[in-house]
Amino acid sequence: MFKLIALDMDGTLLNEEKKISKENMIAIKKAKEKGVKVVLATGRPIKGVENYLSELDLISDEDYCITYNGSLVVNTGTNELLTQVLLKSKDVHYLYDLSKKLDIDIHALTTSGCITPKLSEYTELEIKMNNIPFEEIDFNKIEDDTEIVKVMFVGEEKRLSAVIEKLPKEVYEKYNVVRSAPYFLEFLDKNVSKGTGVKSLAEKLDINRNEIICVGDAGNDIDMIKYAGLGVAMENAFPEVKKAANYVTYSNEEHGVAHVINKFILSDSLQNY
Repeated sequence: MFKLIALDMDGTLLNEEKKISKENMIAIKKAKEKGVKVVLATGRPIKGVENYLSELDLISDEDYCITYNGSLVVNTGTNELLTQVLLKSKDVHYLYDLSKKLDIDIHALTTSGCITPKLSEYTELEIKMNNIPFEEIDFNKIEDDTEIVKVMFVGEEKRLSAVIEKLPKEVYEKYNVVRSAPYFLEFLDKNVSKGTGVKSLAEKLDINRNEIICVGDAGNDIDMIKYAGLGVAMENAFPEVKKAANYVTYSNEEHGVAHVINKFILSDSLQNY
């Protein structure tokens, strides 16, 4: 029996209009009524998912949210941090220098908002999507006590793909590098991922990994999909995500999350995958 389901947001739970379908809402409500813990696992900050948490009735002292791709795991009722893993100012300086060499735009998310040396259309998208404040600052002057959660290279899909091909090997040795969207490349602490976020929460709740379902569509979902007892990729997922998964559900436009919940949580029959 599955006791926890962790859901990615963009491209998974949300449709292309950034809304939760009625079908997904109903299935999640029924899963909760059955006693299953429903957790949002997202690259967004908590502020970027507050309205969805409220819509799903997931704000209480018993509910948690995995944010910033696992860097922060927070209790949605008390705002208590279960885990918090940050980058240092030297990481921003290193990645900023690299962005200039590769001619790609950059921004960073702090625990309070977004900072960037130059406002780009993709940084504007980040700010609007998550409803967070931003500040244009000189990255060379970032102070040591700045709480940096993640750094991101942002740009048009083909441009970003070309940049990825040119990343030096040492970048992957220093950081967990994940592509969370065609136009977002994220750099996190080496030991941080959605998988580690789900693992820390599972240990807190005394839930075995075999009792967990994780559902996602992008590169930043692979670790949690591999960690879960049942790792699920959306039909619209990146090819490498489907390869990592135990099961491929319907797309985010076809209520793929509802299908997973109906098939593996609400069905009385033993399902094979």
